[in-house]
Amino acid sequence: MNQLSKIRMLFFVLCYMAASFSKAQNPIVQTIYTADPAPLVYNDTLYLYTGQDEDKSTWFTMKDWRCYSTTDMVNWTDQGVPLSLKNFSWAGKDAWAGQCIFRNGKFYWYVPVNQSNGAGMAIGVAVSSSPTGPFTDVIGKPLIHSGNGDIDPSVFIDDDGQAYLYWGNPYLKYVKLNKDMISYSGEIITVPLNKEGFSVRFKDADKRPSAYEEGPWLYKRKELYYLLYAAGGVPEHLAYSTAPTATGPWTYQDTIMSIIPKGGAFTNHPGLVDYKGKSYLFYHNGALPGGGGFTRSVCVEEFSYNEDGSIPRIQNTVNAIVNGVAHLDPFKKVQAETIAWTAGLETEFDKTVGVFVTAIDHGDYIKVRDVDFGAGAKTFNASVASAISGSTIEIRLGSPVGDVVGYLNVKNTGGLKKWKTLSCAVDSVKGVHDLYFVFKGKGTELFNFDWWKFNK
Repeated sequence: MNQLSKIRMLFFVLCYMAASFSKAQNPIVQTIYTADPAPLVYNDTLYLYTGQDEDKSTWFTMKDWRCYSTTDMVNWTDQGVPLSLKNFSWAGKDAWAGQCIFRNGKFYWYVPVNQSNGAGMAIGVAVSSSPTGPFTDVIGKPLIHSGNGDIDPSVFIDDDGQAYLYWGNPYLKYVKLNKDMISYSGEIITVPLNKEGFSVRFKDADKRPSAYEEGPWLYKRKELYYLLYAAGGVPEHLAYSTAPTATGPWTYQDTIMSIIPKGGAFTNHPGLVDYKGKSYLFYHNGALPGGGGFTRSVCVEEFSYNEDGSIPRIQNTVNAIVNGVAHLDPFKKVQAETIAWTAGLETEFDKTVGVFVTAIDHGDYIKVRDVDFGAGAKTFNASVASAISGSTIEIRLGSPVGDVVGYLNVKNTGGLKKWKTLSCAVDSVKGVHDLYFVFKGKGTELFNFDWWKFNK
């Protein structure tokens, strides 16, 4: 177990009662530090693209972009690293905040990186035929390089088919993308950051003309265009402006989320999306153990618009999504990295099986919410890999110390990459439950866990 996992384990031993017996699940990823959320809905699934803060960072040290997916808003499947700095031959460092969008049968991921030639930040675009990648740099050079603040791109396709790319800190710029989504036409426009559009600045007022800081997110609801952004200086809060068109003129509205007093992150980054009839605001804080300004964690809050279309003040909470939008089917193969909450675990990628759960020690657990067993389950299968015998997966309901409905004995499969499917009987389980896999055994790195499935 690495140092971060030990810290997490201590934290969760102290507070698992609150995280387990309630609906708590913010931050929504507990296995690594994540930042700069960018949600995308495609084919009835919500995909969440994030950056990854490296452990113990003292700067925005970021090498990879991550992807997670959900169909219920309470369980998140780790899709691994679809894109990283090494995919851009011209990138040197700083895999910072980006956004992915679907068009023409492909997915286009716009990301800022620091160029290896010393010319500063620039925005590239990577393309894939799948929302989970792999993504490829199709133009082999920056798409945008207009200054030293070319960060935080936000992409939006209007109803008439015109696509726009917004970005920038300390300025705010946009350009019209061509239909191929990998080139643009016309001039790069600098948006006036005036009082009418973006309020006034109370911190470092002599350095910048308005409250706008960075992280723009363009969105349309009915006939109104919304531009969300990090505002106010450091520490940041979230605010928004509206306009009758995708290019303005912008009118400042209000704060969306105030400065988070606890959680350690002095930045924030909005991502707004509608999914299955509900609206969600994604953001980040520093609430995980060891978290802070450079070790952040993505969170989500459900909200409803006011009657006049304005966005209400949204609080940073621990409870996150109290009610999901669907139940999980346990009679289909479920990836072990589909998690609502976990203690002490990490994920890893293998070319044979893809992403799997690893760093499993005695007492670690996985919580999966709102599992619908219907009329009943009789047996349980799991794909595991282990170099030792004597470990156990306790299958519990309701909490890590809830009723045990089955024990899966994990034997030596021949190594931590030698996968075997093991089975056990379970007590008849019916109805909807929160499901817990509690791991027991002697020593560390008990086994690896790839997928699971119940049988009727």
